[in-house]
Amino acid sequence: MSSPGTSPNSRNSAALWLIAAAQFMVIMDTSIIGVALPKMQGDLGFTQGNLSWVFNAYVVAFGGLLLLGGRLSDLFGARRLFSTGWAILAVGSLTAGLAGNVTVELIGRAVQGAGAALIAPAALTLLMMLFGHDPKQLTRAFALYGAAAPAGGTAGVFLGGVITEYISWPWVFYINIPVAVIALIGTPRVMPAATRRSGGIDLFGALTVTAGLALAVYAIVRAPDVGWGSAQTWLVLAAAVLLLIVFVVIQSRRSEPLMRLAIFKAPNLAGANVAQLLLAGAWIPMWFFLNLYLQQVLGLGAFPSGAALLPMTVAIMLIMITTAPKLIARFGPKPLVVAGLFILATGLVWLSFARPDGNFWVDVLPASLVAAIGMAVAFIPSLGTAISAARPEEGGLASGIVNTSYQVGSALGLAAMTAVAASYGADKLGDVTSLTDGFSAAFLGAAAIAVVGGLLAVVLLRSPKPGAEQSAEAVAAEPAQV
Repeated sequence: MSSPGTSPNSRNSAALWLIAAAQFMVIMDTSIIGVALPKMQGDLGFTQGNLSWVFNAYVVAFGGLLLLGGRLSDLFGARRLFSTGWAILAVGSLTAGLAGNVTVELIGRAVQGAGAALIAPAALTLLMMLFGHDPKQLTRAFALYGAAAPAGGTAGVFLGGVITEYISWPWVFYINIPVAVIALIGTPRVMPAATRRSGGIDLFGALTVTAGLALAVYAIVRAPDVGWGSAQTWLVLAAAVLLLIVFVVIQSRRSEPLMRLAIFKAPNLAGANVAQLLLAGAWIPMWFFLNLYLQQVLGLGAFPSGAALLPMTVAIMLIMITTAPKLIARFGPKPLVVAGLFILATGLVWLSFARPDGNFWVDVLPASLVAAIGMAVAFIPSLGTAISAARPEEGGLASGIVNTSYQVGSALGLAAMTAVAASYGADKLGDVTSLTDGFSAAFLGAAAIAVVGGLLAVVLLRSPKPGAEQSAEAVAAEPAQV
């Protein structure tokens, strides 16, 4: 229920900021632990080989459970799942902060990921419920929501450095708890309630898709360590593919599937998800290796490195909030997705010319701003199209699918570019020339991913027919009839 004496507009505004905060925190939790890892390793007894699982445990749980989170959001109501996700995230954060050994730490991170897998699709469903009736408001809402993602990623690096240096590493997890408390208090006051729908959960389908996605992510993130050509990598990938095939077969035969396969017949839904997957596959490696270049080649500390990423983040937020809605209204989503991916590729190619003896002002700032423009231009229209293409009652499912696409794209792109970077010398710590060569190769590889995304967007996304009465903005926001 809403608070007495509070106008609908103010409630909607508060709800939107809470949804944006959810996106901010979910993304921040993937990046905030980076700077803290060396101290966590010393305190908890991680080996060099298993330290990366502080990050991977979160990503595997998050990516593997997103589809289930979307389905539960549709069945039990997005508001209820949103609150449940925050409660689980808080428990996971407390567990991770209090952990005294490796096992408890990884359990805490996995619980955090499970909470995020409920929050993310529910947040997008709530956004559609609040603003889906008005294309202009919906585009602006997507702009703020989209801007929260890069802000969360950069804030994670920045805050992680500050907290680790001046407080202690457990606070990179404890910082989630007060935000979760605010969300739990505010959600019933400002978020719309949805009628609980009847239907089954399809536990076997949920099990196979979650296990399949988790194994796929596991194989991808482990491949740089054990080798892309190793039997372990290919056996795990084969098991993942088999489980996902079983999932598709189950969905085709159930009357109440976890994921209605016909949802992909919705115009532009598949194309928009491919764009999100490849956008993440190019952007996340850029962000990751740019941070390493700043620290390992240019010699910046954790705090200055986070500050060096702020211009890029500010540019993304400004473009997403002020410019992207106007561009969508004028040109429609397809031209922006295509142009954004090619602009991102241009920025990545420019970054590949970074020098071992370079500096921030010449080698990083201009190229990173070009890449940021590309990301900002492509993200909002591809996300909005992926969500709004589905039927209203399947908003949670569509949200789960697009979040899954982005997370799997992130894992695949980062793992692949990590292997590329290592093969060109990025594993030679202390050798700035070899490190730069490796990072440059990763930037070029990420540029290739962005180019492939742009070309596929040309083929897969549809533009409004000439002479259609609807505006391009309305086409981007109107649910398709399937």
